[in-house]
Order: sequence, then structure tokens, then C-alpha cells
Amino acid sequence: MRAEDGRAGRVAAWEDALGTLVRERGRALVGYAYLLTGDLREAEDLVQDALVRTFTRGRGTREVTSAEAYVRRAILTTYVDGFRRRRHWATIRHLTAAPDRTPPDGPHAGPEPVVTTRLAVQEALATLAPRVRACVVLRHLEDMTVAQVAEALGLSQGAVKRYLSDGARALGRVLGPDASPAPPQPDPTVDTLVTLRRTR
Repeated sequence: MRAEDGRAGRVAAWEDALGTLVRERGRALVGYAYLLTGDLREAEDLVQDALVRTFTRGRGTREVTSAEAYVRRAILTTYVDGFRRRRHWATIRHLTAAPDRTPPDGPHAGPEPVVTTRLAVQEALATLAPRVRACVVLRHLEDMTVAQVAEALGLSQGAVKRYLSDGARALGRVLGPDASPAPPQPDPTVDTLVTLRRTR
């Protein structure tokens, strides 16, 4: 009887922790999964699967932060292991459709530049292979080091660097060259004036 009471208590604590995690961090977990999948329904399914994996293996804890870390790891592992289901048109639609990058004119000219940029990045991430995308998301959006990415994905650091390089090239092709300004060129007039002043 006492063993059953202990089990019932653990199940109640498990359910409380799960409910709290979903309430407090559910949207953040779906957002994280969405960065990996590029599809909202797939992201929701991925989170659901990760929650089941985490809590049925007894990894659920009472602390939301710890539970979230386990679920994020399960999301990533499930995704990298090939969670993406093969669907005919829905899977390749974002690869074959060339988005119109010319915003319409007028007062109702569409989303703000920041939103447009975010959508462009999400579209570009969707074109990457699963492992490449996972490396890019973890390195640049989760701000992990190469060593941390390698450990999280079970890859060598060399493989992670290669995937990051492949990802940077692919994203560069989709998003275009880096928009950072070129270094300022010296003004020949200024150089001439400086030379003249020195010779006087």
C-alpha cells in the first residue's frame, strides 16, 4: 500500500511539473522547435513528442528550468534523428516557391522591415539540411560554442564547423551578401591636403 502511495505521489508531482512547464514555457518550446522545423504543426508535434519522451523516462523534475532543458534536448535529438515526416507538396512548397521580396507600395505596404527580415531568415533556415540547420540554430540563435554544439548533437567539432560553413554558404545564397557596410575608402582630397600641409 505504501509503495502505491509513493507511486501516486510521484505521478501527481510529475503531472504538476508537466502542467507548469507547458503553461509557463510551452510557447517558447514551440518557438524553438519551429526554428528547427520551419512548420508550426510539425513544431507542435515535435514538442509533444519531446514532452512524452522526457516525462515517460522519468526525467521530468519539479523545477521548470531543469524540465525545460531536458525537453529542449529531446526536441533537438528527435529532430536530428529524422523527425521530419515526408509530406508531398507541403514539405517542398517552401523550396519551390520563390517569395516576392519586393514590398508593395502605399500606406498598407506590408510588414515592417524587421518582420520581413525575420521571415526571410526563417525561409532560408527551412532550406537547410536537418543537421546543418541544427548546427546553425544552436550556434547562432542559441549562442552555443562549437564545442557545445558538438556535444549537444553528438558530432565532432570538425563536423560542426563543416556544417556551419555549409550553412553560411547556403544562407548567403538565399539571403544575399552580407549587408554590412564596406570599410570607408580614403578620400584622395584629404590625403592631398595633408601632404601639402606637411611640405610647407
